[in-house]
Amino acid sequence: MPDTVAADAQVDIAAEWRIPEMHRRRTARLFQTADHPERIGRRVRTVAGFAFQEVLTGSGDKLAFASSRSRIMPADFMQSDFALLFKRDCPLLDVRSPVEFARGAFPASTNIPLLTDAQRTEVGTMYRRSGGEAATRLGHKLVSGDSRSALIERWRNFIEHNPEARLYCFRGGQRSHVVQQWLQEAGVEIPLVPGGYKALRGFLLHVLEEAARLDFLVIAGKTGCGKTHLVTELPCALDIEGAAGHRGSAFGALPDPQPSQIDFENAMAVALLKLEFESLPVLIAEDESRAVGSLAIPHVLFDRMKQAPLALIEESLEVRVETILHDYILANLAAWEEYSPGRGAAILEQSLLESLERIRRRLGDGGFRKTGALMRQAFTVERQESLALHRRWISLLLENYYDPMYEYQLARKLPRVRCRGRREEIARWCRTYMSSSATA
Repeated sequence: MPDTVAADAQVDIAAEWRIPEMHRRRTARLFQTADHPERIGRRVRTVAGFAFQEVLTGSGDKLAFASSRSRIMPADFMQSDFALLFKRDCPLLDVRSPVEFARGAFPASTNIPLLTDAQRTEVGTMYRRSGGEAATRLGHKLVSGDSRSALIERWRNFIEHNPEARLYCFRGGQRSHVVQQWLQEAGVEIPLVPGGYKALRGFLLHVLEEAARLDFLVIAGKTGCGKTHLVTELPCALDIEGAAGHRGSAFGALPDPQPSQIDFENAMAVALLKLEFESLPVLIAEDESRAVGSLAIPHVLFDRMKQAPLALIEESLEVRVETILHDYILANLAAWEEYSPGRGAAILEQSLLESLERIRRRLGDGGFRKTGALMRQAFTVERQESLALHRRWISLLLENYYDPMYEYQLARKLPRVRCRGRREEIARWCRTYMSSSATA
């Protein structure tokens, strides 16, 4: 192991886990003297394991070291405890900085940061220049007096409204310990999440990897056939588009912005935990391209989906037009109107025209102009005429763009098709398939 990597790892463990000085020296010796890298990993994890045990037992400021044979390693209790946190939507108090929270968080988490982004940068700079003690002093100076009292009051209010809450920072290190200590001094108790955000995130990534080992069944079909509706009705299904906050096509944007890639992955993992995925006979998902709006389905899941058997929904053009009219026009219009009262129609029109622009080259100039003219006209007339015009441009897009594209893609997937029929028929077949898979 290069010296710089070893030094970084030593600082990481010592600073974030608050290991006493004698054991910091012990950790350093592990890096400096071990001949076998794999032994380093095991022994350092044992040191971190004591820190996990400390967080769980709350046995004081000092870590009690003993033989590793008498200690439980983190994996022995993290798996079940973390799963319950997510399955029960346990409120999580995230005290990382706002920029860290925006980069990735968890569905039930609330960010009330100990340090602002600017303060965190300032403390980090001090740490690099003058070391941990100077950085700690600066942190206490930046958050003191009225600002400290105001933060404590915000944390106290959150805990009073969420008595089952848990507290974490990035690694379960100094920030969460400081917050816990300040709250204890104010008479408020809140347990720490062992390992913090990093451990929770690692756990959820592991969930995705384990879910990829399951047998999959993919619901396929042309645009507007109701794939998403069926997925949300079935008991063993993962709603990927729901987690992504997007309907998956060029016109699939919703009023609320999409989550970050990390939040998307975390949401899918939490949904899998709530499905009790470990005991599922089969996991059902909708046929998707890897990109869902601005997000990407993790390779570990997408590669599995590409190999899975297909259940193919086949609906008439008229049925699919009505589904799209409801899902993409009427439902979105209501959502935009709620988001911005009095401006919903104008926002939806602009969103549709921008989406149309993105596929202009594929439509050709003639198809683009004709579809765009119908879209604009649909927003200028009375409701009944408007609905008829929406149906016309939807039909044009399906017949001239979406259907030819899907038929080309489907030709390569035909050997994987196990069943085909209308949505109600596919729903019945899927339930039979799940039952037979459970007894196989």
